[in-house]
Amino acid sequence: MARIVLLNPNTTAALTDLMVEIAREVAPADLSVEGLTVPFGPPLITCELELEAAARAVLSLAPVLAQRADAVIVAAFGDPAADALATMLAKPVIGIAEAAMRIAASGGRRFVVITHTGQLVARMARRAREIGLGANCVGVLATEGDPATLMANAAALESALKMLAHRGVEELGAEAVIVGGGPLGGVAKRLRGRVGVPVIEAIPAAVHHVAAALGRPVTR
Repeated sequence: MARIVLLNPNTTAALTDLMVEIAREVAPADLSVEGLTVPFGPPLITCELELEAAARAVLSLAPVLAQRADAVIVAAFGDPAADALATMLAKPVIGIAEAAMRIAASGGRRFVVITHTGQLVARMARRAREIGLGANCVGVLATEGDPATLMANAAALESALKMLAHRGVEELGAEAVIVGGGPLGGVAKRLRGRVGVPVIEAIPAAVHHVAAALGRPVTR
């Protein structure tokens, strides 16, 4: 059985478990998904400096991934070191931001990213440009306040992100909404059908990408 390793660039193992659960919900039956948490770095990536530290931690695991993985998902929305890791490993590697953006932009759609990490807005917009989708990205909108505090209040998080989604659609003309954060899959599910355009979940998008690369396209 082929193995997808979902690599969490945060050091919080509970987030790894949560994201693995999300991935397993959509992965084909003949693909296993296992989690791997980086050994050092921030517990939650909230700014560019923490993203850089996370990138170093990701690259430190390249030898492990070479042995354990048939494909790798880098499960932080800034895609720390995903491109560098892809050049080091002779196997599919995708960051969840790139995967979500490629699905959101399919058919030439314009998309907006909504997130709870305001200090990473510029990085997320830059990621769209790096992968050639800058023209499709009409904006990156972030909630206010501390990301960890907001994550601890599910109702407040969902309400804040829903407001941003409507703003992206109504004011910026987005034709798809990306919920920008691996652990936010539950919120993304609850926003489906409530904002007038497709809502893209980052981790399922990444699973679709690597499954197709392994010749096992997702059919659900």
